[in-house]
Amino acid sequence: MNKELMTMRMKGYALTTYGRDLKNLNTKEKYTVFSKALMEDILLKWQTSEEKFEGKKKAYYLSAEFLMGRALSNNLINLGYMSEVKEMLSSMGMDYNALEEAESDAGLGNGGLGRLAACFLDSGASLNYSLTGYGIRYNYGIFEQKFVEGYQVEEGDKWLDHGDSWSIRRQDKKVVVEFKDQSVYAVPYDTPVVGFSGETINTLRLWQSEAITEFNFTAFNNQMYDKAVKEKNDAENISKVLYPNDSMESGKILRLKQQYFFVSASLQDLIRKYKESHKDFSDFSRLHAVQLNDTHPAVAIPELIRLLGKEGVSFKNAFDIAVDTFAYTNHTILKEALEQWSVKLYKKILPEVYAIIVKIDNMLTRELENKGLTAKEISEFEIISEGNIKMAWLSIYGTHSVNGVAQLHTNILKETELSGWYNLFPERFNNKTNGITQRRWLLESNPELSAFITELLGHDGWITELSELDKLKKFAEDDTVIERFMRIKKAKKMELKEYIMAREGIEIDENSIFDIQIKRLHEYKRQLLNAFHILYLYNRLKTEKDFDMEPRTFIFGAKAAPGYARAKAIIKFINEIAEVVNNDADINGKIKVVFVENYGVSYAQKLFPAADISEQISTAGKEASGTGNMKFMLNGAPTIGTFDGANVEIVEEAGLSNNYIFGLTVEEIEALKATYDPKSELEKNPMLKSIVNTLIDGTLDLAPEENFKELHDSLIKGASWHDPDNYFIIRDFDAYVQAQERVNEDFKNQLEFYRKGFINMASAGKFSSDRTIVEYANEIWNIPSITEEDEESMAV
Repeated sequence: MNKELMTMRMKGYALTTYGRDLKNLNTKEKYTVFSKALMEDILLKWQTSEEKFEGKKKAYYLSAEFLMGRALSNNLINLGYMSEVKEMLSSMGMDYNALEEAESDAGLGNGGLGRLAACFLDSGASLNYSLTGYGIRYNYGIFEQKFVEGYQVEEGDKWLDHGDSWSIRRQDKKVVVEFKDQSVYAVPYDTPVVGFSGETINTLRLWQSEAITEFNFTAFNNQMYDKAVKEKNDAENISKVLYPNDSMESGKILRLKQQYFFVSASLQDLIRKYKESHKDFSDFSRLHAVQLNDTHPAVAIPELIRLLGKEGVSFKNAFDIAVDTFAYTNHTILKEALEQWSVKLYKKILPEVYAIIVKIDNMLTRELENKGLTAKEISEFEIISEGNIKMAWLSIYGTHSVNGVAQLHTNILKETELSGWYNLFPERFNNKTNGITQRRWLLESNPELSAFITELLGHDGWITELSELDKLKKFAEDDTVIERFMRIKKAKKMELKEYIMAREGIEIDENSIFDIQIKRLHEYKRQLLNAFHILYLYNRLKTEKDFDMEPRTFIFGAKAAPGYARAKAIIKFINEIAEVVNNDADINGKIKVVFVENYGVSYAQKLFPAADISEQISTAGKEASGTGNMKFMLNGAPTIGTFDGANVEIVEEAGLSNNYIFGLTVEEIEALKATYDPKSELEKNPMLKSIVNTLIDGTLDLAPEENFKELHDSLIKGASWHDPDNYFIIRDFDAYVQAQERVNEDFKNQLEFYRKGFINMASAGKFSSDRTIVEYANEIWNIPSITEEDEESMAV
């Protein structure tokens, strides 16, 4: 990096962007001019990187979410500039940490789905694959979460308030997306995805919806001011917010338009570029591998067929091209969560696409008839059924690969949830266990542990080959090593303590057990089980003077979907518990409860390294995989959890004795479902019954809450859409308490407790997204990894 040139650029951007000298800018402005200066370095490398993949098969990742996190540190680490930049900024009187904090998290995702997509993009670039992300440039993202008297309140996430230095508007690449009642421009914004070493820089292309006619002068002149900008407002609504509330038809229409908008724009983009060097489409699938990240982009299958039809390709040939081009990742075990769209809406908004789906469904019927299936058997596979379009069925039939995201998840898909489809197309089904990028979740988030790992190994090869961590296991019995690991963990706990004090205004004890559950708020993830356990401990502290309990800090982070009343009630309940517990002097600070506000990637980078225990307590068989569990493991925290998702594989790698597994298994739940009666379970467990009743009896001086009563009734009486205690919180409670008691006892011998954490960290090599991406590249996409050396040898 040329420091003099970088300084000169910064001074220039200070004047041209803000009209002031660099020294007179505030921190956010300094961050902006520095990132713009750095982008000049990136742009040249980006262009060179794209050129080396010309003519080769490339992969494209279609996803409704890309939860990228802050870009500054990630880019500097991957470019190898970090130490030079810190030195340069220090000489200029600038605090790098302040600049880093000035960057807003890009509000482009909600949870694991979007963060997985971000990890995959990092791994693709770091391993020198051409992997382009396609999605939507949401103006306000998911939402900014505030707590008002314990309630979640949603506000617009103004992540673009100060601009976005990392993206480039590509006006020249805009396309028109047409609905039956509306046509809009899709304008791409390109963001560089810098791979480790900076040799490969891929692209995240996000589409922004804009009006074809922004301003109706005639309407304005006739003093109809709202009408003058109606087309502009209607167009911009499409890319305004991630997952808009769809409780009414207008919200459902907006969601459908969002899905079609980015899919159609992306496919038009691919076809346009392909046509620049090809006269027909016989090579299209040979040069393009398109991964559908869940069913949000499933409309890509009929849309590609429609677009190819406009180019003169027959329906049969277009369908074959689509199957060869597309692959589908299933993230959902819950059958009720498998996406469906009403035929009525499709006819209303996308009639041409609906006509293609009818043809696909008819083709499927003919194929199944030829296989000898009866009409009744065929009805189980109908894509269009009972007035709905089954997007998962469309995704399976219209692709050549269907993968689960953990071995248990894939087995459940093949053996139960999608067994019929698996019997039809066994060759399409495969597993790709999720992973995380160690560059962000260890190298960037935990530099102290990263340096220690490099010291122990004698090299830093783990940064691109995480399986090297396995060689650390030989140090597991070395008490000196474990003591140093403990000191790093305690330093990260101290950092988190200070961060929470600054952000939340809550004082926590760095010597307590940091028990952390951070993930999307959903009933099956069982934050409520965690809350009940806190009340169990609190009750014991209040009634048993000799109760021997290690101090414990429970930390939650989660957003509930705006329309998900029950999830929002759980947030309120936990915040009410925190209010009571944190202010009760009788318990001597033995318990603290913190629900961090507006949990996101940057907060997560503080939380994962500081955790003592990783809460992964979903109902067995409900979590497809999880990636938070992997981030905790990589930073040296044992898992307390069920045999669900990737927990199964975590235990296989790190050992049952180094984790805290409890609760019903998938098989036990299946056997229990028909006879399970949570009410009778409660009658046998007075302590738990009193805890559950805190939802309705005012024991904790909770304000009367209709949603708390509904939450209580969902456990005891059930609801129209499921049986009582559908997620087996009551049945698993005692087993969870026992597992937590083992944590409490083990923590008394901290050397042995942190030895478990060290072994977990040393066993995390399998869970790199690098491994996952290599599997996708070799087994699904069939794309090459191309380095600069490969280019040189090909040239020779």
